[in-house]
Amino acid sequence: MKFLISAGPTREKIDPVRFITNLSSGKMGYALAEVALKLGHNVTLVSGPVSIAAPSNAKLIKVESAADMANVMKMEATNADVVISCAAVADYRPVVIYDTKMKKCDGNLLLELERTEDILASLGKMKPSNQILVGFAAETDNLISNAKIKLERKNLDWIVANKVGCVGQGFGVETNSASLISRNGEMISFPLQTKLELAEKIVHIILGSNIV
Repeated sequence: MKFLISAGPTREKIDPVRFITNLSSGKMGYALAEVALKLGHNVTLVSGPVSIAAPSNAKLIKVESAADMANVMKMEATNADVVISCAAVADYRPVVIYDTKMKKCDGNLLLELERTEDILASLGKMKPSNQILVGFAAETDNLISNAKIKLERKNLDWIVANKVGCVGQGFGVETNSASLISRNGEMISFPLQTKLELAEKIVHIILGSNIV
C-alpha cells in the first residue's frame, strides 16, 4: 500500500530572519513512517523543518510553510491508499511578509494574521471511498469531545487524540499517550509509551489488525 504521512511543524515567515512556528519535533510522524516501512509499504513522508533523520527508505519531501504542505499533500494524496496527517500545521500566517529585517521601534508591534488552508479538511473533501484518512488532534483540554468534532467535520476514518502540555507526552519528547477514535465511534485508549510503540499500534489497527 502507499502511505502518505505528514510530520513536523510549519514555519510562517514574518521577515527574512523571523517566523511563526510551534514545538512539534516530527517524532510521531517519523515513527509512523518507520512502522509502515517495516511492514513493507511504500511511504511518502512530507516533513516540515525538523532535526531528526527520516527513515532511509521513505520518499522524503521537505516543506516549510503551511501553503507548501497543502500543495504537496493534496497532490500526493491522489495516489495514496492511507493518508496520515500528523503534522502540526500553523493555523495562521502573517498577512505581510517583509523583504528586509524589521527594525524594532518604540512601543508595541501589531502583527496581522490570516488563516491558512485547513489541509485535513481539504483532504477529507477529496478523499475517495477506498482511502483511509487519519488525523491527529493535539489538545490541552476537552480532548475527546474536540477530537470527535474534528473527526466528523473533516470526513476522517480515524483520529488520534493526544493531550499536549503534560510532562512526558506530546511535543518534543520520546513518549506519548493517546486515544484512537474511529468513524464508527470505536475508541481505544493507549497509556504512556514510546512513540514508536504507539505508532505500531495505530498502524496495525487502522489496517484492520486489532493489536492493542
